[in-house]
Amino acid sequence: MPLVKRTAGLILLFGLLFCSTGQTFNVTLKCMQDTAAFLMELEKDKPEEYAVQMYDAFGKLGSDVAGGNVNRAGSLQECVSVKGPSFKGQYCQVFLKQEAVEYFVGICVPDSCDEEEVRTLVVYEAFEQGHSSLIPPVPTLLISDPTLGIFMTQCISNITPDLSAVICLCVCVLMIAVPLVASIYVMVFRRRRQREVRPGVDSAILSKNNQYGALLANGSPNHSKECISLRDTTAARENNDEREQQDNTMSNRLCIKELFTRTDNDKRWRHAVQNSPLYVFAFSGPVYLAVDTFLLLGGLLSAKSLLTSIQRSENILSLRLVAHYLFKRFKRIQPLHLFIVCLIIALFSLLHRGVFWFMAEDEILNCKKYWWSNLLLVNNLFTITDICAPWTWYLSIDFQFYATTPLLIFLYRLNKYVLVAVAIILLVMSSLAGALITAFLHLPVHQPTTLAYESYFQYYYNKPYTRYGPYLLGVLAGLYMATKKEALLKQQWQAAAGWFVSLSIMALLVGLAYVLRDVPAQPSLAHAVYQGLHRSLWALAVVWIILACEEGYGGFVNKLLSLKVWIPLSNISFACYLIHPILILLYNGKQETPIHYTDLNFLYLFLGHVVLTIVLGFALTVLIEKPYLFLKRAKA
Repeated sequence: MPLVKRTAGLILLFGLLFCSTGQTFNVTLKCMQDTAAFLMELEKDKPEEYAVQMYDAFGKLGSDVAGGNVNRAGSLQECVSVKGPSFKGQYCQVFLKQEAVEYFVGICVPDSCDEEEVRTLVVYEAFEQGHSSLIPPVPTLLISDPTLGIFMTQCISNITPDLSAVICLCVCVLMIAVPLVASIYVMVFRRRRQREVRPGVDSAILSKNNQYGALLANGSPNHSKECISLRDTTAARENNDEREQQDNTMSNRLCIKELFTRTDNDKRWRHAVQNSPLYVFAFSGPVYLAVDTFLLLGGLLSAKSLLTSIQRSENILSLRLVAHYLFKRFKRIQPLHLFIVCLIIALFSLLHRGVFWFMAEDEILNCKKYWWSNLLLVNNLFTITDICAPWTWYLSIDFQFYATTPLLIFLYRLNKYVLVAVAIILLVMSSLAGALITAFLHLPVHQPTTLAYESYFQYYYNKPYTRYGPYLLGVLAGLYMATKKEALLKQQWQAAAGWFVSLSIMALLVGLAYVLRDVPAQPSLAHAVYQGLHRSLWALAVVWIILACEEGYGGFVNKLLSLKVWIPLSNISFACYLIHPILILLYNGKQETPIHYTDLNFLYLFLGHVVLTIVLGFALTVLIEKPYLFLKRAKA
């Protein structure tokens, strides 16, 4: 009798869905029949195995809801393995809101239903077993209001790669294949040359042009030909002009934020990390000020590089020299950068989607729509949610600042006092911009660990007008170091005082970020002043360290930074910086269940990501970065 009543209830429900008060709902007859068959099967004393598997694949509420374990992922693999009488299992996610808590529930439905049909069935509470919903709210003991609001439904299915994915895949394969083929050609060509050259003469001839990978199309030493192949990575260290800046391996902050939203105890993490002084370096100091450190180094090295180029061009700063200077930088970063953009489109389009595939989907859509902003190096000017490969905003802002170096050098050559006046005005404007934006938008003084402060990224974090201070100080430091006639430090006490002030400033900036971690409801003078000054102050402290090391007062710091172990890491740092967020995205997106935060778990994740990043970074450096960096005319 209960089964008959339940069946009648289902028939009545689907009848109402199909035509209720004259409205037509987008639920096909096939979808209704398959869903009804599944639900009626659950009412039997011994339901079929497929119905049990589908029920088991539904997300269930776990323990520690108070600690943040609200997402109910269910089982993707179990769901897609279901084979019903006339349908297969399809894994979908229903995104719900209960009071201020947002979470998703994984459900298993017939593959004859599309996303809109699943949403309709959820809204009208079709998924029930007896008198209990298969998608129950969090109990009122934990959240007082049981009312659920549904704001999105998403079904995970394999997507057929479109034309853009196929094109990007071909581009990636071609970019890897060309240097490999060229290097194989070089190896075969050189072996033939060694057989042809007379004994005793071959070593003298070959020693004149002994750079591995030089490709001469016709083998003649009297003609200059195009070169493209794999060269010894030590060649980069022999030519400082080719490496104006040591690119960073700064952490992908956006992916880390996304990782924490996918833990099953994110509230526990916040309590452990954000409220403990032991974790102060997780969100202040060297971690997020590393960007300003690299902008400082970029300005310093770009100024010294351009001055060297001017001296080689008979002391003339011409438009042709500036164009060559900018093109060289463009060629330095863009081949690998654009390879990564294509890799995201191709790789993420071909892989099977996972339970936590939201971020990867955003990357695919953004890269297909805004790839041109990466090509033109202007993606930092867009909202963070509209950026393809959001961690590459640094490349754009670095190139934009790089383009201002010739103008600053021109002012310096015109009149030193004019440059000083312009520099002071720019520094004041940059500091005021950061302070005013922080005050009016009530921004935090450190980079947020969630996207709760969208305006932080939209108006402040990656914008040129808030970041220019460190780069400008780097340019000024580079000009001073390249043109000074005597040492700045003449006595030991001067060096000691400088180190004390520099380290004190750094410690103060790190500590204040922790002290001012709470965001006030009203504009705060302390937060505004800190936000306006801390980047330039940090850059000045780093400038002192550079000058002290150069003039022989670096002590153990200079010895540490001069260790040869950093040389191979510096050669692959650019590739590591670009590839490591993709590894994080893939790892997170392919997870079947939320990650559980503990210090030990995250230590293992960190070590695993580091090892894979170094391996892939080395491969990309050898296959992509270096061959295209040394693409130039080879003259015998």
